[in-house]
Amino acid sequence: MAKKPTGKNTSGRGQRDLTVKVKSARGRKLSSTRWLQRQLNDPYVQRAKAEGYRGRAAFKIMELDDKYRFLVPGARVVDLGCAPGGWCQVAVPRVNALGEKSGKKVGTILGVDLQEVEAIAGCEIHQLDFMEDDADVKVKEWLGGKADVVMSDMAAASSGHKQTDHLRIMSLCEAAAYFAFDVLEEGGTFVAKVLAGGAEGELQKLLKQKFTKVANVKPPSSRADSSEKFVVATGFRG
Repeated sequence: MAKKPTGKNTSGRGQRDLTVKVKSARGRKLSSTRWLQRQLNDPYVQRAKAEGYRGRAAFKIMELDDKYRFLVPGARVVDLGCAPGGWCQVAVPRVNALGEKSGKKVGTILGVDLQEVEAIAGCEIHQLDFMEDDADVKVKEWLGGKADVVMSDMAAASSGHKQTDHLRIMSLCEAAAYFAFDVLEEGGTFVAKVLAGGAEGELQKLLKQKFTKVANVKPPSSRADSSEKFVVATGFRG
């Protein structure tokens, strides 16, 4: 004789928590253990590996470009602090740097970084300090003219002190902005990572003088617990 249904939901039985847990190890700080656990469980990290990108940051520039459309076929792009190269990877097909889109203009991507970066097809990479006196001259020579886009995902090494880190990254962002003023074509775009924290007011004021439109965006792939956001300044006044 068949048993009557109990009405209890037993569908969850036998299921396991798929979250990867990381045990603390000797010599490893608790903060490092938490970071490792977050990386292992981050869907963007997993997706970057599956799709061949060099880091989860690739999705940030994808989402920004999907909204503002600055990586167009034929665009000349400079990626400051390009290591490990995820932003360059995203830009290659979008600006048609390899000429794979027939009938479309072929773009140029120039990546610069203090450290050596592994080669990326369709991208020209140089080991350069963009804050050197003649860096803008070199970049324009390599590009064969001015840039349509200057983008930066740079961040200073963390000191562990929130206010200090904020000031450091804002200083880098301001330096990137002044570099952009020297190399951008009229109508060009500047995209850069900033940290919320109070010192970005002067940068915003400066960008509004130089560009027709300035937006502050936190793309979906930016971690919710991070204070980072991105400034997208379009329509460089020249």
